[in-house]
Amino acid sequence: MSGKISIRFFNDREVRAIWDEENAKWWFSVLDVVGVLNDQSDYEKNRNYWKYLKAKLKKEGNQLGSVTTQFKLTAPDGKKRLSNVMDYNQVIELAKNFPNTKSAKFIEWFTYSDETIDSKSKTKAYALFESSLLESMEVGTVNGLKQIHAYLFGGLYDFAGKIRTINISKGGFKFAAAEFLPQTLEQIEKMSESTFDEIADKYVEMNIAHPFREGNGRSTRIWLDLMLKKNLKQCIDWSRINKKEYLSAMEESAVDSTHIKDLLHNALTDKINDREMFMKGIDYSYYYEEA
Repeated sequence: MSGKISIRFFNDREVRAIWDEENAKWWFSVLDVVGVLNDQSDYEKNRNYWKYLKAKLKKEGNQLGSVTTQFKLTAPDGKKRLSNVMDYNQVIELAKNFPNTKSAKFIEWFTYSDETIDSKSKTKAYALFESSLLESMEVGTVNGLKQIHAYLFGGLYDFAGKIRTINISKGGFKFAAAEFLPQTLEQIEKMSESTFDEIADKYVEMNIAHPFREGNGRSTRIWLDLMLKKNLKQCIDWSRINKKEYLSAMEESAVDSTHIKDLLHNALTDKINDREMFMKGIDYSYYYEEA
């Protein structure tokens, strides 16, 4: 478990989530959800209410009374303590079983929230097309990629635009070791961008490097399009690439990049200045990251 924390807001109340690297999903603080649904900010009252509700659910034979997982979250006293957490589906189920009228509004927010980090970042990504920054960003460089990441996640993650200093993995695959990441990124930056194959190779290598703690895919897909736009006067129509096939091809690319190159090449378009094409690309890029 990497310890990446995301904070979402419902009626200005925090609902903390923690990223589970092993299972590739977010877990949400039960006490935060209870506090939101009870409109209660007192930590002890929320904890006592959860004890009562958990016992009630267990007595009724509801599995929610016994299925909670525990991860470390920061308690009101500033210390990290094991806290009850639930995944997305369990939170929805908890809200449905909550004995008050606030649950319907919460479920609607939780399901379609525009206040999540991803949603806020996506809004920033949309704005990038209208921003003069897009035209002034360095293309194909590490600094250019950092500029993209900082724009997408600035104010949302404290590591926005910063190269990671910890090791990360996903689905058992270990990305480039943090210890050697600066040298790895320097080598990737020097790779040529004259042809489609060269640009695709550079994109694949940057994905294997995974220079940020979070947000690599969303940032590097824009980085890829900027290289294609500058050097080949083309970009990717991401809507033509199936999510499952894309993710599978990216997994394969660490060993064999043939599949991902085929997918990217077949989706090339010359609509490099088309706003709708850019926005659609952002929609699909963020869709790829959804669980």
